[in-house]
Amino acid sequence: MTEIASKYADFEGLRAQAVALRREGLSRRQIRDRMRLHNNEILNRLLEGEPAPEWTKRPNAKDDLREQARELRLQGMTYDQIQVELGCSKSSVSLWVRDLPKPAPRTREAASAIAKKGWAATLERREVERKQTQEAARKETAPLSDRELFLLGVGLYWAEGTKSKPHRRQERVSFINSDPDMIGVYLAWLRLLGVTTERLRFHVHIHESADAAEAERFWREFVHADSSRFGKTSLKTHNPKTNRKNVGENYRGCLVIHVLQSADLYRRIEGWWYGIVGAALTPEQRNRA
Repeated sequence: MTEIASKYADFEGLRAQAVALRREGLSRRQIRDRMRLHNNEILNRLLEGEPAPEWTKRPNAKDDLREQARELRLQGMTYDQIQVELGCSKSSVSLWVRDLPKPAPRTREAASAIAKKGWAATLERREVERKQTQEAARKETAPLSDRELFLLGVGLYWAEGTKSKPHRRQERVSFINSDPDMIGVYLAWLRLLGVTTERLRFHVHIHESADAAEAERFWREFVHADSSRFGKTSLKTHNPKTNRKNVGENYRGCLVIHVLQSADLYRRIEGWWYGIVGAALTPEQRNRA
C-alpha cells in the first residue's frame, strides 16, 4: 500500500473509480484504458475483492459435468460410479467433489457390479472408435483405379494363390480362400485381366462335420455359377482332439478357383510380382532376399 500511495496520492479515490467501472461491467482492459493505468500490480490492488462480470468469464464445457458430479456425490455415489455415469476421468471427478463427504463403504458385490458396468462402457466406447476409424480408412481407398486393382490383385494372388516350385513345376493359376470378400476381389481382378467366366472352375474344401451341401449352395450363388462348373467337394477329416474355431452357420469352408489354360497367365503374374519387388526394394534388400 505504501508503494502505491507514493505513486498515486489519491489511492482511495482511484480505487473508488476502478470499482465503479468494474460494477458497470467493464473488463480489466477497459478499466485500464479508461483510467490510463499501465501497471498490472496497481490495477490488481485497485480491483481487489471485486468479481469479474459474467460476460468476461470463459465458458467451461465441463461446468455442467462438474455440477452433475457434485449432485451424484451428494447422492452417495463413489468416484467409480460417477466416472461410469458421466463418462469422464476419475481425476476430474476427484477434483470436482473432493470437498464433499465420502459415501458409505460399498460391498464386494457392489464394487464388482460397478467394475463390470465400467468395463462395458469402455468396450462400447472402443467399438464406436473402431467403427469410426474403419469408416475413415474405407473412404481413403475409394474409388479404386484399374491400376490399383491390378497391383492389389498381383499381391493378393502371390499371397494366397498356388505357386510353382523348383521341386514341383506347376504353372497354373489356382486360388483358395474362405473369405467371400477376398474371393470377390480376386474375381474382380480376373475380370480386369480379361479372364472370362467360362475359363473358371470351382470346388469346395470343407470339414466333414460341417454342412457341405449348404456351403456348396452358398458358393454357387456367390460366384453366379451352376453346379456343372463345380468339381467334387473335398471333405477334411475331423480330428476330435482339435478345438476348431471355424464352426457355426457362417462357416462355409474354402472355395478353390482354377483358371483353365492358365500357364501363360501364371508366368505373367510371376513377372508382375517380381516387378513389384524390384520397384519396392533397394538393391541391398533384394540381394539379402
